[in-house]
Amino acid sequence: MWTIAMADGDILKVVTLGIGGVVAVVWIIASSIRGAIVGRAKEASRREIAAYIAEGSMTPEQGERLMAAGEKPKKDEA
Repeated sequence: MWTIAMADGDILKVVTLGIGGVVAVVWIIASSIRGAIVGRAKEASRREIAAYIAEGSMTPEQGERLMAAGEKPKKDEA
């Protein structure tokens, strides 16, 4: 419902806030999807490394190094 108090500046504010809200919701959804994809890929890699260790083509130490690759070192280890 439009009222006399709602001038052109007010409409612009409402549209801007609406677009900002849509952008925020899309950003949150995209971030959640990305997190799920990254987590799934990491778990698949861990299963593959475990399979290589189980078949004997890789030592447990090599597997441990591969699983730790790319992770930030913990504060107490640095």
